[in-house]
Amino acid sequence: MDHITLITVLISGNGSNFQAIIDAIQSGELPAKIVRVISNRKDAYGLERAKNANIPSHYHNLVKYKKQHPATEKGIKQAREEYDKELARLILEDSPELVVCLGFMHVLSPAFLDPVKDANIKVINLHPALPGEFTGANAIERAHAAWLEGKIDRTGVMIHDVIAEVDLGVPILVKEIPFIKGVDEDISALKQRIHEVEWKAVVEGVGTAIQQLHLIKGHPLPENGTSSNDSRGRILDRPAP
Repeated sequence: MDHITLITVLISGNGSNFQAIIDAIQSGELPAKIVRVISNRKDAYGLERAKNANIPSHYHNLVKYKKQHPATEKGIKQAREEYDKELARLILEDSPELVVCLGFMHVLSPAFLDPVKDANIKVINLHPALPGEFTGANAIERAHAAWLEGKIDRTGVMIHDVIAEVDLGVPILVKEIPFIKGVDEDISALKQRIHEVEWKAVVEGVGTAIQQLHLIKGHPLPENGTSSNDSRGRILDRPAP
């Protein structure tokens, strides 16, 4: 029997990329099961997507932790560390093998990453930029501005390992997206094109992460699903740095 990889998904918003993973699992493309989705925003539509797919969900917000500390640099740091420790505890309860961050608007600190790493759980993130470019928030907007200024001629999306340094973990999948003159001046058109690439890339990236876990943990590779297509270990369009 093929090994089924257990996944926890972290979201903050609409969850369209989350839906792409749900669909890929339901179709048999990904040999995985989502054990829980966790959102740091109560109104995230991704929670409704989880409900519709009968996936357990949890709302875990930073605000209540901030209220327990003074609004100083030290107090905010303490609040974030306590939040991250509790987030790690929640995830460890489900014993997943993979955590997938999809538009999760929270920087994960060592208070989260260390206990999760100690439990041999892989953490990956989808970021709408190429490796080393436009790290952090508003990556699409900043890339768009750079293109309008003639500084770049392409952007992209990547799936990468999560480390303490924001969006600087090793990429496991990269997809370049050239800018199109006469189209991408409208940033909404660019965002739509990027999102369409993301929906496919996130499935391929999760598939690659699953295969990496199979190799590390010695599970047999599935006879169908991710191992039956050419995405295994593949970087789209260009080699990772």
